[in-house]
Amino acid sequence: MSVTPAYNKLNMFSKEVYQQRRQRLCELLPDSFLLFVGNAEEPFNYAGNTYSFRQDSTFLYLFGIDSPNYTATIDTATGNVTIYADDVTLDDTIWTGELPSVAVVASLVGVATTKPSSALAEDVKCVMKYRRVHYVPASRASSVQKIASILGLQTAAVNEYVSEPLIKSLVSMRSVKEQCEIDELENYMHVGYDMHVSAMKMAREGNSEQVIRSVIDYMSLRNGGHVSFPTICTVHGEILHNSPTTQVLKNGDLLLVDAGSESPLHYATDNTRTTPVGGHFSQQQREIYNIVLNANNAVAAAVRPGVFYRDMHLLAMRTIVDGLSQLGIMKGNIDDAVANGAYALFCPHGVGHMLGLDVHDMEGYGENYVGYDEEVQRSTQFGFSALRMARRLQAGFIVTDEPGIYFIPALIDKWQAEGICKDFINYEKLHTYRNFGGIRLEDDLLITPNGGRVLGQRIPINPNEVESIVCNANK
Repeated sequence: MSVTPAYNKLNMFSKEVYQQRRQRLCELLPDSFLLFVGNAEEPFNYAGNTYSFRQDSTFLYLFGIDSPNYTATIDTATGNVTIYADDVTLDDTIWTGELPSVAVVASLVGVATTKPSSALAEDVKCVMKYRRVHYVPASRASSVQKIASILGLQTAAVNEYVSEPLIKSLVSMRSVKEQCEIDELENYMHVGYDMHVSAMKMAREGNSEQVIRSVIDYMSLRNGGHVSFPTICTVHGEILHNSPTTQVLKNGDLLLVDAGSESPLHYATDNTRTTPVGGHFSQQQREIYNIVLNANNAVAAAVRPGVFYRDMHLLAMRTIVDGLSQLGIMKGNIDDAVANGAYALFCPHGVGHMLGLDVHDMEGYGENYVGYDEEVQRSTQFGFSALRMARRLQAGFIVTDEPGIYFIPALIDKWQAEGICKDFINYEKLHTYRNFGGIRLEDDLLITPNGGRVLGQRIPINPNEVESIVCNANK
């Protein structure tokens, strides 16, 4: 049977990439038996009406097969790799068209041994008599149930027995991006660029959040990829994950758009821009915008192998405190204000996270495995504790750089009522910004051997350029 376009090498890396990854995993975990459960199709509201399929990222990383109902095992002692799946039936073909056999698909990623799905449980059961079965956490209920069935566990216990050695090995591998991964993202970043510039052009009075979101989501689909996370498109940027509504934009609003797209190989873009509706920042808006931009630029200029991203977070927060102090919103010693976490009133999240096959790359394994290690542990301080990525940078890491300033009325009221950080915050001045909203500016940074750089063409970020895009679009 000929290979259909869905399985040609344009939608996979070369089979050598997957073979080398699996070989590396065998070297990291000698004499281990590894189980990898791919995703199944999930019903939207009944069995025949499913959500758009998205393969498990670990399965994509090691096997590259972007189809449902595949499972695989690796015996690292022997190097034997087996893929378990079923060929489509004639009844299936009526609905899906002709698809290549499991054996053909497996051959495209360098796997010679295939078995029907029905053989999996018995094969694993034989191994369990004398060896541990290693697997990573499952994010979907159907995958949890499948693992439970294979291993004879209660579903509630499945994620209690995940393999820390396997998690740490995969994190070490996936953290440093291969050149093919970098190229995939580099060549796809133009989609994120176009999405955000289009949103800027639509930032005019009378448009709604919902309409703008529909346009940029369509641009992602048009280029062959789903959005990498639910698009945030809101004039209430102080609500960090605010979903788009039917709210109509008016001149003077700030439109915050946090959006990204998945490439055909499922690598994620993730950018945020904040645009003045109508094309003109007020003086107050421009001042806050420039503080956030300075923080973003400071991180981009300072990243390099060997530095802790925790310190990049603190650099961004120091820049924010310095800028707010110049406006009279904050006061006192800048270093003391940062040490006491006073900045978290204005930026209660971390400066960034890993990016790759997942928009928050690998966090399904457990956030602390990805962003923390033996060298750096998570802070318990409000705001600082939300930092997802703190560990030492290496060449090949891809991280987001996304400082922000938000004026959150409920948080302001709580802090003022409890006298939190009163030595560093001028609450009287702060209340003149109470209804300001929020600004976030986010780029995707590749850590290079000598520093770092923005992936792809940088989305317009200079406030004058942003204003010009809006104004020219409205002519």
